Amino acid sequence: MSDTEARLARLEQKLQSLQDYVAVCQIIARYGPQADTADTFERGQKVGDLWSEDGVYELGNGWAGKGRDGIAGLLDNDVHRALVREGAAHIPSMPNVTVDGDRACAVNYSRVYKHENGVFNVWRVSVNVWELARIDGTWKIQWRTNRLLNGSDDARAILRTIDHAGGLK
Repeated sequence: MSDTEARLARLEQKLQSLQDYVAVCQIIARYGPQADTADTFERGQKVGDLWSEDGVYELGNGWAGKGRDGIAGLLDNDVHRALVREGAAHIPSMPNVTVDGDRACAVNYSRVYKHENGVFNVWRVSVNVWELARIDGTWKIQWRTNRLLNGSDDARAILRTIDHAGGLK
């Protein structure tokens, strides 16, 4: 392989890595706006479509959605519908993403703001682990774990998965 071919191969690899990173970040970023408009099951289904067919959204305390319909169903309840009707914003932080071929893992914070008496208050603050896979050329969430940052060992365990030198352990 010539020097030019080797440089081109490295450039293509770096470009693919950047495209994968952006795609993973975009999926995480899409969750919030879709959740904030999910006042009907049909809109909630769009959230489910971010996951693989057998994906899981695990919230802790026995709350989990399995499969796209199950995940969409997490948003199809009185608490979430009222939250959306009264005003809410699901805001993710920038994720720490590690891509390994057709698999990726990301860790980030998320906040949910709730509109009350003309003011937006922080209602929930959580840490998340997102496990993703490239399926038929498209990144899909396979598993999301969400834990409230309430001092629990579960939340701290997620935070310990980040290698502070730059990636995930």
